[in-house]
Amino acid sequence: MAGLGKKTFEANEVLTAADVNGYLMDQSVMRFATTSARDTNIPSPTEGMVAYIDDGNLLQYYNGAAWESIGNAIDSISATKISYTVTTEAGTAVTLTSGEANTYLRMTSDAILTVSTATDFATGDQVSVLADGTALTITTDGATIAGAGTSTTSGSFTVGAQYEAVSILCVGTDEYRIIGNISVVA
Repeated sequence: MAGLGKKTFEANEVLTAADVNGYLMDQSVMRFATTSARDTNIPSPTEGMVAYIDDGNLLQYYNGAAWESIGNAIDSISATKISYTVTTEAGTAVTLTSGEANTYLRMTSDAILTVSTATDFATGDQVSVLADGTALTITTDGATIAGAGTSTTSGSFTVGAQYEAVSILCVGTDEYRIIGNISVVA
């Protein structure tokens, strides 16, 4: 009996063997002297089980087919670590493109950045925009942009000050939120 989920036990409730095997065993880190001792005591492991092996200081999990080092999983995640590209843009009139999704865009001039229906970010994509020029305005030509309590398909926002950054997050098709210190252009 394995993987029954989570159970909140009541005070004075009798803990049965089925409860121990189905709830507790699969949700704890079991400790063994060696991998042989682990295999003897867990002849039929279930996916997600975790065991610590004293001999070698190993922390392992069962992936459904074999025991693997948790370090391997962490190394796999680290190998695909997230890194963002910084693109410097010196133009004064720039339209955001889908190629700039999940990057940093460093605007070095006083500029107007347009989010358009052609920007075409996927939901969840974002761009962080660094205002390295003295003024940055974010505008739209059809896409919905919203922030500072205002939503618009034809308006603009200004970024607070030089050297500040904002993020533009896609929340749906042609729909974006600006996160950060912005003001609505009157």
